Amino acid sequence: MKFHYLLFVFLPLFSSAQEPMEEAYEEQEEPATSFSSTRVINGHSVETLSKGTYEFRIEHRFGDMAGVNGGVQNMFGFDNLSDMRIALEYGLTDNFMVGFGRSRGTGAPYRSLVDGLLKYKVISQDENKSPISITAVSGMSFTYMTASADEGVITHFPKVVHRLNYFTQINVAHHFGDRGALQLMPTLIHRNYVAIDDQNDLFALGFAGRLRLSSRFALVAEYYQCFNNPQYRQSGFTNSGALALEWFTFGHNFTINLTNSGGIGETQFIPYTTEQWQKGQFRLGFTVGRKFVIE
Repeated sequence: MKFHYLLFVFLPLFSSAQEPMEEAYEEQEEPATSFSSTRVINGHSVETLSKGTYEFRIEHRFGDMAGVNGGVQNMFGFDNLSDMRIALEYGLTDNFMVGFGRSRGTGAPYRSLVDGLLKYKVISQDENKSPISITAVSGMSFTYMTASADEGVITHFPKVVHRLNYFTQINVAHHFGDRGALQLMPTLIHRNYVAIDDQNDLFALGFAGRLRLSSRFALVAEYYQCFNNPQYRQSGFTNSGALALEWFTFGHNFTINLTNSGGIGETQFIPYTTEQWQKGQFRLGFTVGRKFVIE
């Protein structure tokens, strides 16, 4: 678990060519974009990485802060790890980026996940051309966890393709100058192997907002409303929501968040969130993004 922290610290040492660029960046304020990162909190924002820019990401979720699994005995969740993801993403052009990551997984239902994504900004908000920005993102996840011997569970994996899940999302955002932004995220999830009372395709509609507090800080929030089989929803699955304080610099983006979702990635937190805010089943998490250029 300590390895990814060390990697985050030492990775920039291998990209010294970025230093002059970032020294210049630190003198500037955040530009008037919808969001300062490619993510809102759990899910994607309308933004993409600029051409030639790498971003190394660490996403971390602790355990429940309250409820039966939280409280002082578990240091309000700090003693437990819900999920963790390490990823490297890259801007092929100013409007098109790719990414690859690995997640621990929550075990409900999956562990040992690898994922990949493609993201393309179709339209950028411009005063003279378009009042909105539109970005399309598509990705997949694959679990290489050991298959269960129980044929009645979805982690039995009769075929290799049953280990794959997919998502496609359209992000539509409008920013109000440097004051903040609103975003809609219609999302389609497809899972190759599901429980008998579930359905392979799941549609969710996400909502997100960002309120800029200063040149370096902002409040962000997101919520995903799922539209799926009511019988499956009655079995304990609920909608994902999150609140966060974001600290922005041109080299780093740091987010401290509260969310009821344990898993990381659209194929995990949208269909498989079971935790409920009113029961104290929310957790502290953080995301650190480190941008750099190798020349």
